[in-house]
Amino acid sequence: MKQFATFVKKEFYHVLRDRRTLLILFGMPLAQILIFGFALTNEVKNAHIVIVDHARDDASKSITERIGASNYFEIREEVMDRNRMESAFKEGQIRLAVIFPVNFQHDLFHQNHAPIQVIADASDPNYATTLTSYVSSIIQDYQTELNETAALPYRITPQIRMLYNPQLKGAPNFVPGVMALVLMLVSVMMTAISIVREKETGTMEILLVSPFKPIWVILSKAVPYLILSLINVLSIVLMSVFVLQLPVAGSWVLLFAESTLFIVTSLTLGIFISIKTKSQQVAMLISLMGMLLPTMMFSGFMFPIENMPLALQVFSNVVPAKWFYIIVKSIMIKGVGFAGIWKETLILLGIALFFFVVSLKSFKIRLE
Repeated sequence: MKQFATFVKKEFYHVLRDRRTLLILFGMPLAQILIFGFALTNEVKNAHIVIVDHARDDASKSITERIGASNYFEIREEVMDRNRMESAFKEGQIRLAVIFPVNFQHDLFHQNHAPIQVIADASDPNYATTLTSYVSSIIQDYQTELNETAALPYRITPQIRMLYNPQLKGAPNFVPGVMALVLMLVSVMMTAISIVREKETGTMEILLVSPFKPIWVILSKAVPYLILSLINVLSIVLMSVFVLQLPVAGSWVLLFAESTLFIVTSLTLGIFISIKTKSQQVAMLISLMGMLLPTMMFSGFMFPIENMPLALQVFSNVVPAKWFYIIVKSIMIKGVGFAGIWKETLILLGIALFFFVVSLKSFKIRLE
């Protein structure tokens, strides 16, 4: 055991004196949580719009005030002719225009119907759909208030409630995904590269012929990245709590225990890659391309798995990040205990044991 501790200590020294490794280990997680938390968000805020009010009556002014008071829109101008509006759309100065016709209030109160034209920049269809739905919701709220005094025989009003994320913020979706992405890349890539580096420099042969058992040599290289990855988990969670205002609804102990299991799973995968490759370039390529794309595409982080073809849905089950993403969301957002994530935990444990056994079977004491 003393020899094992010495090997772990040696690997720690090697990691801490390499600035590029430290940048990957600690710089990448912080950068990604900031980028995904603030820049890459599905929320719409302060979208530049224009109000063209030809009516200038109380009804149009009331709706305009409601639109301006929301956090979704920033009104650039309240008067703009057609030519200027078209030019503003082309130059990207505005994303949406709301046009009130003449006699808007008169038509609304006397004919029970008044149109409002909403023009959106659909070069980004998702963004345009979101903006128009926000405007429609504001107009619908105003219309509901007007109808409160009307004598309607029947009226069904849906009561919508958003569980766990009532503000529909992007952080609850991106933070678990970033955790899965960072831990997968760091644990797999750094472990694979560190072991393959010993092969390239020729020191692995010396380690294998030493009295120290070969399996402990491999494990001693994985332990430092386990500890450093746990520090990454702590930094990501603290940033989500204090920077992104995303508190942990569940147990911190359970969150770190599940994170440890996922890190161990990733480390066994990194060990497997290092055994099958002979150069750092190949190990890095497999770690990046083989882990980055599946983690982003098949974990549910970026794209809903339910919308994929059946074959891809089945394939997503072998991606460890999918199960860890579900676990982190359940603990952090929903406050679920172990009883709600035991199935995902067993699947991760099974994947870890599978790669560990395969790595042991594939490991050769003699290097070719």
